[in-house]
Amino acid sequence: MVTDRPPPPCPAPDGAQDLLALYRARAAHYDEELAPFEPLREAAIDRLNLETGQTVLDVGCGTGLSLPLLLQRVGPGGRVVGIEQCPDMLAHARARLHADQQPQVTLLQTSVTAARWRGQADAALLHFTHDIVCNPAALDRVFSHLKPGARVVATGLQWAPPWALAVNAFVMGAALYSISSLAGLDRPWSGLQDRLQDFEVTPEWMGGIYIASGICRRPPSRRQIIPAK
Repeated sequence: MVTDRPPPPCPAPDGAQDLLALYRARAAHYDEELAPFEPLREAAIDRLNLETGQTVLDVGCGTGLSLPLLLQRVGPGGRVVGIEQCPDMLAHARARLHADQQPQVTLLQTSVTAARWRGQADAALLHFTHDIVCNPAALDRVFSHLKPGARVVATGLQWAPPWALAVNAFVMGAALYSISSLAGLDRPWSGLQDRLQDFEVTPEWMGGIYIASGICRRPPSRRQIIPAK
């Protein structure tokens, strides 16, 4: 359940360069590491409710494991924009695409905060991207390229209830191996909650993982004001 109390902001990530080096070393076997989590990826993509011809952002796309599923949902007329800072990860993502899929996919090797691309998307996926979800500047960049009413879905690690010691041991181990700071793991989705309407968080894996979703807030309608005579 989502509470109404205002959340503390997640701090900007530390140790980003060390984390980049870690991901470069993991790239060759990253797909195997994430295999147990693939049902969560499919559940997250299902929540995007993508339609044929739409454009979707794959933020922190890694080795491109989400690309085939996203392309399947948007069809031949759709488009996917993937953003990934690690060059080794992105090389695997490029290799995953068939020749006929490449025109539909734009892959950007850059941090999200420095990313530049054209157009606005109908949806965004942030799958296990804690450092991005907890970075306000990165979220600003993502949301600046989303249409009003676009659907956003994020998954990631979170602290389970205190009594779930074994689950939190798993979260701790996974976090130390994949994110730059443990800060924000109590409510990692809080920055998204502030930006989305119809926001919902579902705990998975006994509370150690979340799936969060919502819709980009539409700007207030501007009523025409007729001056009095």
